[in-house]
Amino acid sequence: MSAALEVSPTEIPEVLLITPRVFTDARGFVFEAFSERSFSAAGLAMRFVQDNHCRSPRGVVRGLHYQLQSPQGKLVRAARGRIFDVAADIRRGSPTFGKWVGIELDDRAGQQLWIPQGFAHGFCALSEDADVVYKCTDFYAPAAERGVIWNDATLEIDWPVSDPLLSDKDSRLPLLAEAGDNLPLYSGLR
Repeated sequence: MSAALEVSPTEIPEVLLITPRVFTDARGFVFEAFSERSFSAAGLAMRFVQDNHCRSPRGVVRGLHYQLQSPQGKLVRAARGRIFDVAADIRRGSPTFGKWVGIELDDRAGQQLWIPQGFAHGFCALSEDADVVYKCTDFYAPAAERGVIWNDATLEIDWPVSDPLLSDKDSRLPLLAEAGDNLPLYSGLR
């Protein structure tokens, strides 16, 4: 463990909550959102190739997305506002297949969720506006993009909204049971 951050496993041990050391005073706050040195010292050797930033108004749900080829690990944080961030284990053969973790992230605590390759990811904007920033371990590959519908009854995700604003693409995502061979395989490695 590093003095700059604390790493805590969630109910799914591969999904990690990363809490930085936040320094606050009358001017506001500052923290290291990412330092290769601090992450490595905490046992998190990750290589990121792409940063994404999206803004969503309250009630938007994005996801659940994953890439079958060129799978992405994601380090997600709320840079502005609050979100409910979800990682769903959709790896065929995984002991936690069909389980999910949901964590509320906000711009004050600076916490981040590490979502490994093979998980479907989505989030819901809880504040008036929410900016989500996430680092990816592989590049976006539109042809490899897949997804599972946000309200799949098999997953039973306890979303904080019942009638979210969705993109046309996200509203047409299949159920987990319909994904078949379009799901990643569990490798048994962390």
